Amino acid sequence: MNIIEEYEKYIAKIGDRKTLYRLVANRFDVKMALYPGSHIDIGASLVIPNVTYIDNYKGTIQFFKHLIEVRNYINMNKEYPEECTIEFFGLDYNENIKLDKVDMIISQFAGFVGQATKKHLKKGGILLCNDSHGDATLAYLDDDYEFIGVVESNNTIITDELEKYFKFANERQIDRNKVLTKMKGPRYKTQPSNYIFLLKKNI
Repeated sequence: MNIIEEYEKYIAKIGDRKTLYRLVANRFDVKMALYPGSHIDIGASLVIPNVTYIDNYKGTIQFFKHLIEVRNYINMNKEYPEECTIEFFGLDYNENIKLDKVDMIISQFAGFVGQATKKHLKKGGILLCNDSHGDATLAYLDDDYEFIGVVESNNTIITDELEKYFKFANERQIDRNKVLTKMKGPRYKTQPSNYIFLLKKNI
């Protein structure tokens, strides 16, 4: 199995997130993105011209050893006119990696990405995250971020009536320490597929 077949098998299993990335990238004019904990989800590069991937899983490192093949596949299937720019770091995203600041950070099922890598996000940049491991909850509680929208499961961005999110049925307070310890997002009354935050200042 070549690496493109491996990618296609992977997205058949997890679902193709390209529509999600396209939706948010177009809405917020994203040209550069960072994808920590990406595994082999290169779908972001099909709709965003410049994407840096960070993952220390050995299967991901092996996949990105075939970077020429990955770039060729992206350039044949991309939705923008310019050549793609792809970088990969086979490291833990918590490490101090020197990177240019980006327009968007993608966080999907990969821990506390929005906390560990926000220094790589431009002021006014976007954090697109789910709450599988509690990353959206931590961003919601973080004064550096502003909660500006959600993406529903039908790939619709909602930016109004956001006060209904991050609320429990019994109106209790969010326990940040519990989220940090369990690495699991709480069960809220209303749970969209993804959350959108804006970084309010340079970190």
